[in-house]
Amino acid sequence: MDRRAFLTAATAGLLIPQSAPAAASSRTLKTDPFTLGVASGDPSTDGFVLWTRLAVNPLSGDGRGGMPSRDIDVKWQVATDERFSSIVRSGTATARARDAHSVHVELKGLEPGRDYFYRFRSEGRVSPAARTRTAPAGESPLNFAVAACAHYEHGYYTAYRRLAEQEPELVVFLGDYMYEYAPSGYTSLAGRVRTHTPGKCRTLADYRLRHAQYKSDHDLQAAHAVAPWLVSFDDHEVENNWAGHASSTGEPGFARRRADAFRAYYENMPLRRASLQGAVLRVNRRVSWGSLARFHLLDTRQFRDDQACLDGVRAGCDTRLAGDRTLLGADQWRWLEEGLNGSTTRWNLLGQQIMVAQRDFKIGPGREVNLDSWDGYAAERTRLLKSLARTANPVVLTGDAHMHHLAELKADFDDPESPAVATELVASSIASDGDGYRDRTWISEALQENPHFSYIDQRRGYLMARLTRDELAVDFRTLDYISRKGAPARTSHRLSLPAVTGAAAAGQAGVARVG
Repeated sequence: MDRRAFLTAATAGLLIPQSAPAAASSRTLKTDPFTLGVASGDPSTDGFVLWTRLAVNPLSGDGRGGMPSRDIDVKWQVATDERFSSIVRSGTATARARDAHSVHVELKGLEPGRDYFYRFRSEGRVSPAARTRTAPAGESPLNFAVAACAHYEHGYYTAYRRLAEQEPELVVFLGDYMYEYAPSGYTSLAGRVRTHTPGKCRTLADYRLRHAQYKSDHDLQAAHAVAPWLVSFDDHEVENNWAGHASSTGEPGFARRRADAFRAYYENMPLRRASLQGAVLRVNRRVSWGSLARFHLLDTRQFRDDQACLDGVRAGCDTRLAGDRTLLGADQWRWLEEGLNGSTTRWNLLGQQIMVAQRDFKIGPGREVNLDSWDGYAAERTRLLKSLARTANPVVLTGDAHMHHLAELKADFDDPESPAVATELVASSIASDGDGYRDRTWISEALQENPHFSYIDQRRGYLMARLTRDELAVDFRTLDYISRKGAPARTSHRLSLPAVTGAAAAGQAGVARVG
């Protein structure tokens, strides 16, 4: 069986052991508990995290997936081949009822830079098989995808399927994995293609149920089965435009709601156990791909000051310029500075949620900016750009905007001659805002108003990148529709970013070649 055939079979749930399943007993579940698929994440040179969550009825209204109240043993296997004829690690984990029967297995002691295959068994049932990978020890090339923003109601997850078909070695997901709105709580031009679980997410049961609904999608499961993921949240995993300890709606009990959302997020993601620290979920972390690249994953929600001037896209908000306003928080800022200054990799990739580049939404005189983005925290952005200017080959990966963007990050955005210190790649949405479009007049005006941008596209899609010692090559992938299934993905724009070498590697961004 070749790799593509394996992946097709695995994501369809067809790969099961050749031996008979365990004999049924009074404690054996009567239906398949692996309805939410499997996943892996956070690769290191000798391991990764394996994840699954048992749910015989994903849409059970109590958020527990129709599971019994008892804990359940789950066996896991890791092999070097897709037929599991060479099993190198195995063990048993406990899917605890108090954790929504989720399982997180943290592997160590494996070989660097190679594919592994994994699966789970429990109560006479076997999960789909999937592929993951350890990070290399040296400077091996990397094929990776970047994705964000997947509103379930707005369309089918065809973009996830197309991403999986390209077989990346790593997927970087930059937030809004799920949306908290009640049915039709956030409409799109394409209308409501599918329907959310009842009500707005407010309780732990609500968030568990919504995650289960999203995870039930087979196209999403295919994307998880093809490669390890690096995940981070944005706002909708909790509430639209929340900031630190502040609810955007002013509803009481936000601290409890946020803690419940964090817990449900951890239960449904391939994250390490150390990331959940009581009411805090630590997703800012560094993951290295050998000596080639270091991913610095940021949290731009949990530690920020509230948005200035009542949030939104506004003009004339001087508060956003205040020097003491923070987006990252003091501790995370120190952590980022230490990571950038101490990095010895060829490339440094910042995975974060909201647009860094200045973005003027007003055509003509005057300026209107999005106060939820880095434009609302301008002084801290200046400090970030100064740090990037001292960093070897920095590239910023961004989600949130629901449109592809390609931008030069300028030391001074108001000075056309100001040097670029980094490149920002903004991935469009997987599904949010429904069927895309391409308004060439609007795009032309936006590019003219913001000359540091060279490409914008309003269609749905993702980024597919190949990183080598000498170059970052990026394809902006787009789909023409998602309101029905089956759309092909096409490369609508291509970027070639050469590495800056030698003594100039820190303090000078590469010059992109585009096509």
